Amino acid sequence: MKSPTMAAARRLAAPTLALALSGCAAFSPDGGMDAVDRSLQARAGAPAKLLRNDADRRALAEQIRPMLAHPLTADDAVRIALLNNRALQATYWELGIAEADLVQAGRLQNPAFGYQHKQGGGATSIERSLAFNLAGLITAPLASRIEGRLFEQTKLRVAAEAFRVASDTRRAWYEAVAGAQSVDYARQVAGAADASADLAARMRNAGNWSAYDQAREGAFHADAMADAARASKHAAAARERLTRLLGLWGDDAGYRLPDRLPDLPPAPRDLADVEGTALRERLDVQAATQDTEHTAASLGLTRATRFINVLELGAVRERDGGEPVRRGYELTLEIPLFDWGGARTRRAEAVYMQSVNRLAETAVNARGEAREAYFAYRASYDLARHYRDVVIPLRKQLSDETLLRYNGMLLSTFELLADAREQTVAVAAAIEALKEYWLADADLEAALGGRLPAAPAAPAAAPEPVPAPAPVPAPAPAPAPAPAPAPAPAPAPMQQHDHQHDHQRDHGQGQESAQKHGAHQ
Repeated sequence: MKSPTMAAARRLAAPTLALALSGCAAFSPDGGMDAVDRSLQARAGAPAKLLRNDADRRALAEQIRPMLAHPLTADDAVRIALLNNRALQATYWELGIAEADLVQAGRLQNPAFGYQHKQGGGATSIERSLAFNLAGLITAPLASRIEGRLFEQTKLRVAAEAFRVASDTRRAWYEAVAGAQSVDYARQVAGAADASADLAARMRNAGNWSAYDQAREGAFHADAMADAARASKHAAAARERLTRLLGLWGDDAGYRLPDRLPDLPPAPRDLADVEGTALRERLDVQAATQDTEHTAASLGLTRATRFINVLELGAVRERDGGEPVRRGYELTLEIPLFDWGGARTRRAEAVYMQSVNRLAETAVNARGEAREAYFAYRASYDLARHYRDVVIPLRKQLSDETLLRYNGMLLSTFELLADAREQTVAVAAAIEALKEYWLADADLEAALGGRLPAAPAAPAAAPEPVPAPAPVPAPAPAPAPAPAPAPAPAPAPMQQHDHQHDHQRDHGQGQESAQKHGAHQ
């Protein structure tokens, strides 16, 4: 025979269970990663994947190994970072936490079972009760919708963090490649400066140069050595930043990079509406919008439960000794005697207005950052093109003319060395300008919220490569010391003749050294 109490509980639980199951959420197969992956495929051009076990990590190692077998490209660096960066993997797991909260919000609280047994004076009283939280049941659909919005917001936040890592990785790649290129050029300059300083010392010992000229070449050599050491330090730091973003260690950290930065595109990107693009595409703007909507929904829930914190309904069955069994129901309601819920409502309203203003701030900042990034991009492109099309060709022409005049005995070795010093400064500045352009290009994509179409091609000629250091005379064997001249009665003409002879000997040594250096290049 069925217990009347249990029958009443079942009658009460049936509609309750139906209402609860109608808003019940279940775990998704992908855990929210599909949305993040699609977003990154569109914005960063690379996939995202959550590594759940050792098998996933072994598969990732097999996927990364071919990328490290050749000089690492910027796109491959982004792919590795999105899959192998451990901090980013930890961020991916936030999706699992948010989805668990969503599923939990859609589940009704467990019922409470009560049992009382009283005995005394020859009488026995037994009371049984089964209670359900009606307040949680009534607000469960709204709470599920709120957690659903929060889950969607978490997807945007995770995708935004992954896109930030992708942008940082692309920037780090440009800095690492430019650093290695600068080190290579700085070492060439240091080697040429060492040869110049050696030549200056020999010519000084031969009496052909003054102490001032020798000191000038020595100072240039010292500065070149310091610049090479400084470039090596910066290049090592840039490579380590890239390695950390890639999540590589051990033998994998010995990856190779290209020898030089990509060439400047023939023409820059011409973007008409950078502000509108930023507002449409940036993930932080979308996340702030969803945060405001989530806060508004939370405000509605707070107002709905302003006067009801506890509302429980249950079935009761009581029997006293030999008396007939009494059945009924029990309703527990919190009386808003001291707390009318006004403080909670005011707090929710304040949080909502705070969210609205933060959304406005995010939109204003997105507009400003887009304008700033596009201006920096165009200015960096113009500067890099100026070095490529104007400064470097002029420096090369000037270097060629200087060498021609030197070969014609119209310029001294000192003037040839001075021109070489000026050329090294121009080439180093050209490398820096090209690096700044590519960094500005990465910043523009980050400010607009995703990858941009390639720069349009122009019918211009291909840019000339950045020249190597101008030929700098290498040290030549010092001439054998001449015997002491006999005293001459007329020193003035003799000094003039010696000056001309010294210039010819200086030219002969410098020309021979320049030819050797040119053959070496």
